[in-house]
Amino acid sequence: MSEVTPSTREVARRIGVSHTALQKAERAGRIMREASGQWDVEKTRQRMAATADPTRSPLVPAMPDGSPFARLKVAQLALKVEAQRLALDEEKGRLIDSRTANAAIDEIAGGMRDALLTWPARVAGLMAADLGADPHLMQTILQQHVNELLTAVADRFDPSDIGVTNGDPAAA
Repeated sequence: MSEVTPSTREVARRIGVSHTALQKAERAGRIMREASGQWDVEKTRQRMAATADPTRSPLVPAMPDGSPFARLKVAQLALKVEAQRLALDEEKGRLIDSRTANAAIDEIAGGMRDALLTWPARVAGLMAADLGADPHLMQTILQQHVNELLTAVADRFDPSDIGVTNGDPAAA
């Protein structure tokens, strides 16, 4: 049977912490008295060790890798490191805003579309001369095939299919 005591100072002395530390832990909800109002010394020691800051508590062994607090601290550190890495990537220009990227892609795609649309008019005469065909007919056929190609590409990259509305992924 475990040892119980009604005195906060006594349980603090037996555990090896100050009574103030015990009171703070109780107020924070990290430990609690038994239903009778007394302290179970062993339960209190275990709960204090499991929820203590390993860098400040004499109750926590040197390598507290398994304690919930230690895992929380590691996770918190990992999040800080990731946030710093993202901030550095953004500062160095390796990370850009999605709206900026979408605007750049739209500009490039528009330029490519415009170049494709003017291509039949530029090359139809040369191709017709090489083949001995009617230049107007050649331009008309080339223009028809380029329009079909652009329509097929536009259908393939329809923003509603990939969950993007007006360049804003959050609106989907």
